[in-house]
Amino acid sequence: MAALSDDEVREALGALPGWELAGGAIRRELRFADFREAVTFVVRLAFEAEAADHHPDLDVRYNKVHIALSTHSEGGVTAKDLDLAHAVSALGPGA
Repeated sequence: MAALSDDEVREALGALPGWELAGGAIRRELRFADFREAVTFVVRLAFEAEAADHHPDLDVRYNKVHIALSTHSEGGVTAKDLDLAHAVSALGPGA
């Protein structure tokens, strides 16, 4: 699966509110009511990611989860990352 150009990624992000392209990855910060909700989200995301054979970079800071998606083997963002971003958006707050 080939890496997408920055223009292709930016165009696809039009359908993914809250996501941005930065540092060769697509990124988003999600805020939750508390730590427990944030960690519960990460566990739910882990099941989605494992099913997709994808492993996002995650950083949990109390009620915030920072997510970065890129396909390291391809050196950038691929359709696989965009697919997981859609799943994240469906799982996250307000979903």
